[in-house]
Amino acid sequence: MTSEPPPIRLGINVDHVATLRNARGGTHPDVVRAAQTAIDSGADNITAHLREDRRHIRDEDIARLVELSKPLNMEMAVTPEMLQIALRTRPHANCLVPERREELTTEGGLDVASQVETLKPFVAKLRDAGIRVSLFIDPDLAQIEAAATVEPNAVELHTGTYCEAGLAKNQAKFEKELARLQKAAQAASDAGLEVHAGHGLTYGTVGPVAAIPQIVELNIGHFLVGEALFVGLGESVRHMRRQMNRARRAVEATGRVSADETL
Repeated sequence: MTSEPPPIRLGINVDHVATLRNARGGTHPDVVRAAQTAIDSGADNITAHLREDRRHIRDEDIARLVELSKPLNMEMAVTPEMLQIALRTRPHANCLVPERREELTTEGGLDVASQVETLKPFVAKLRDAGIRVSLFIDPDLAQIEAAATVEPNAVELHTGTYCEAGLAKNQAKFEKELARLQKAAQAASDAGLEVHAGHGLTYGTVGPVAAIPQIVELNIGHFLVGEALFVGLGESVRHMRRQMNRARRAVEATGRVSADETL
C-alpha cells in the first residue's frame, strides 16, 4: 500500500510588490501588508529575495518581514555581505540562489557541483546560527549529489524550464521536464534532503508539481502578484492553494502524478 505524501506548504514571494512600490518611490504598496494578506489567505511562509542591487526588496523590508507570524524564507546570493545580513536578521530560512546583475530574474539553478568548497562553510555558518538552508538548483542528479555533500536542509528545484514548456503547449518537452522533476525529487529525498520547488509556476502548471509526493513546499510569486491586479492578492493566493490541494488529494487517491490537466 502506498503511503500518503506529506502536506505541501505554499510560500508566497513578495518581491514584485516591492518592484511596484519602487517604480514610484515611497511606501505604497506596502510589502509587509501584502505578506500579511497572503498569510491570511493561506500562505505558509513568505519568500523575499534581497538582491545585491536592491532592485526590489530592501534591507528594511527583510527586517520587517522577519517579524511576521509566518516564517520568512530569505533568498540571497552567496556573498559575504548577504551572509552578514542573514546572521544579523536571523530569518527562518535562507535559500541560496545564483545572481547576475544583468538578469531580469533568476535564470537557472545554482551550480553547486563547481562550488562545493565555497558553499559548505557558507551553509555551515547559517545552520550554526539556527537558520534553515536550501539550495536553488536545476533538477539535475549531479547537482543533487553535490548538494548532499554541502549539507543544506533542503533543495528547491527550479521549475522554470518545465513551466516554459507548459506555456508553449509543447507536450513532449513538458512531459520530459516533469519526469526530470520527479526523478530529482526522488533522488533528493533519498539523499535525506527536504524537497521544495518553484519558479514560473501558474494555475495551469502547478498541479503536476504539487502532486509529486516528495515535494513539501512550493514558492510562487510573480504570477500571483500579476493575478492580484484582476482578482486581488487574497483570492489569487486562495485559488493557488486550492489548485495545490486538489493535486495533492488526487495523488493520495491514485498514487500517480498526471500531466493531463495542464496541456
